[in-house]
Amino acid sequence: MTAKKTYTRPDTVLAVAGRDPDNNFGIVNPPVYHASTILSPTMEKFENRVPFEGFGYGRNGTPTQKALEDAVAAIEGAHRSIAVQSGLAAVTGAIVGFLKTGDHMLLTDNCYGPARRFANTTLKGFGVETTFFDPMIGAGIEKLIKPNTKVVYLEAPGSQTFEVQDVDAIAAVAKKHGAAVLIDNTWATPLYFKPFDHGCDLSIHAGTKYIVGHSDAMMGIISCRDRAMFEVAKTACQNFGCHAAPDDSYLALRGLRTMAVRLRHHEKSGLTIAHWLKTRPEVDKVLHPALPDCPGHENWKKQFKGSSGLFSFTLRDGTSKKAVAAMLDGMDIFGMGASWGGYESLLIPAHPDNYRSAVPWPKDKHVLRVHIGLEDVEDLKTDLAEGFDRLNRAHNA
Repeated sequence: MTAKKTYTRPDTVLAVAGRDPDNNFGIVNPPVYHASTILSPTMEKFENRVPFEGFGYGRNGTPTQKALEDAVAAIEGAHRSIAVQSGLAAVTGAIVGFLKTGDHMLLTDNCYGPARRFANTTLKGFGVETTFFDPMIGAGIEKLIKPNTKVVYLEAPGSQTFEVQDVDAIAAVAKKHGAAVLIDNTWATPLYFKPFDHGCDLSIHAGTKYIVGHSDAMMGIISCRDRAMFEVAKTACQNFGCHAAPDDSYLALRGLRTMAVRLRHHEKSGLTIAHWLKTRPEVDKVLHPALPDCPGHENWKKQFKGSSGLFSFTLRDGTSKKAVAAMLDGMDIFGMGASWGGYESLLIPAHPDNYRSAVPWPKDKHVLRVHIGLEDVEDLKTDLAEGFDRLNRAHNA
């Protein structure tokens, strides 16, 4: 039966939100509705459909998509959420609703690569100016605000290098100047960071990662602070034809139910491997927000409730590309592929030097990004140790 009370404890919210067995023949999981045409019983109802409410056409949502959106909104503390077909669709769909020709956006320098590309290509072509800022700028971002700054875009921690911005300070400045604050919250999920408690207006997720959790579906989620923000973002998504497929929505909702359990394992194992990596002579620095020497660690301690399984580490100076390839090409458990957040561990070369502009990254500093999955950490250590052995042999050859 449907839960009658409103619950706030995260594990319970993830288990009960977005479910309606009473209206689905007692079925626990919301069924998959495939739809394009959705019929209205009368002309009056057809001609008086309320925007963003109910179901009028498949592209605008079905009960399957709405169940996922309701569940994510509940755990995030949002007015409403919007499910779209990928994380990048969530990024671009959220951004475009708040910008027009002649506007200015501030974008953190350690953002997701495709977000940077979107700003430097599509938005630039539309006549929108973007300024990239030092992730550690804090309240100093005020000096970059212009009269036409409409969006301040954060990602905490940032991709590849994992600096954690001072979300509170930056959001306060943005609000003072009337700019919308958007944040990519994929790494922490709503379990470990609550954007709306820290001044953000939109929370963006590559639901492909921890929400889906099984590397088998593409998904993006935009969560909105209030009705006004929701209408702007939803209109933009509809205008660009952004929507999540019903089967993928079903898989995302199924993954969401176990996210808290999985994330606790990802966090624990990730920290174990991060501390182990700090003991390795091949490693120069571990870039994990929960470690004291990671830039923005104090911001993480102050604003976050936990960490996940994704972080990076740099290799000692002088390590050759050939040695890195010897390590990565022979990994047994760790896979080498894009994305993360699934049950499997991944290890890939990262290249922040190709992306950074406000705070350039050294070109000769090798960065490896690691996602710690659900395997036993002792087996992961063995796989990494054998990889370092290959690296050392190639380095010394």
